[in-house]
Amino acid sequence: MRWLILVAALMSSLHAFGASRADARNDEKLREFLQQTINQASSFKDRFDAEVWLVSMNGKMDAFKNLDNADRLRILKSVHQEATQAKLKPELVLAVIEVESRFDHFAISRVGAQGLMQVMPFWKDEIGRPLDNLTAIETNIRYGCRILQYYLQREKGNVRFALARYNGSYGQSWYSERVMNAWRDRWYSGMLEPSLQ
Repeated sequence: MRWLILVAALMSSLHAFGASRADARNDEKLREFLQQTINQASSFKDRFDAEVWLVSMNGKMDAFKNLDNADRLRILKSVHQEATQAKLKPELVLAVIEVESRFDHFAISRVGAQGLMQVMPFWKDEIGRPLDNLTAIETNIRYGCRILQYYLQREKGNVRFALARYNGSYGQSWYSERVMNAWRDRWYSGMLEPSLQ
C-alpha cells in the first residue's frame, strides 16, 4: 500500500516538477553527452593546490553536521575531480549540492531525484547504466556535474540559465539565486565576486 501511495505522489508531483525535466528526458543530445562523458575519470593535476583547496573547503563544511570527516573528504575530492573534468568551478558544484541536498547523499526528493546533486533515476536507463547507484557519492557527483556541464554549454556559459535548466525551473530565477547566494556567501574563495552571467 505504501508503494502505491508513493507512486501516486510521484506521478502527481511530476506534473508540478516542470516541463524542463520532462523535456530533458527526451533530449537526445544530453543523453549522448552523458554516455560519452560519464565514464571519464581524472585525478588532481596539481597535488599541492588540490590539498590547499581541500583544507579550505573542509573548513566551510562545518555547518553540515550530518557529515563525518571521511564523507567530507570523499565529497570534496569527488567534487574537485568531476567539476574540473567537466570544466565547472568546484565551488559552484558545492553550492548546488548545498541547495539540492544539504550534503545528504541519501536524499530523495518528492519527485524521486536522488543523492547529493538530486539526479533523476531515469538518466541511468537513458545512458545504458541501469545498475549505477545514485546515492553513491562519486557516481552522483559525476552525473550531476555532467548534466550541469551540458546545460552550461547549451546556455552558452550563462550560469543562471544553466542552473535553472538543471533544476527544471527554467524561466524562473528563485533556484539560480539560491545557488548563486550559496556560492557567494559560503563557497567562493576568489578575490572578485563569482560571475553572475
